[in-house]
Amino acid sequence: MHSSPADLMRRNLLDVFNEPDPARRAAAIAETYHEDVVWHEPDRIVYGRKDLERRAAEVRAENPDWIFRPLGPASELDDVGHLGFQYGPANQPSVVNGMDIARTKDGVIIELYTIVTEIRQPS
Repeated sequence: MHSSPADLMRRNLLDVFNEPDPARRAAAIAETYHEDVVWHEPDRIVYGRKDLERRAAEVRAENPDWIFRPLGPASELDDVGHLGFQYGPANQPSVVNGMDIARTKDGVIIELYTIVTEIRQPS
């Protein structure tokens, strides 16, 4: 199945980073990212699908009751996708706002950039 950049952005946020089950998250990662994906976070760079899987598990473990919510619709231009996000406790205002931008090729993400635009104190 060939996914559009906008579809990949939604899967990245919801099927990977919101997925609590490790097996389902691993399956989504295998379908969404290239084997040699590079993920640029604000404080680190993650190389490859396996390290992305490990880092996604860490993010989930840091705040297990928090969720990612899309901030507006996913957009795309050629092979680039974009999706704004909110992150925080479920059913409460977000603590973190940001965006993911990805380069895609052949229906998978090859490079992902996560940019944090705002951090607030939790309620």
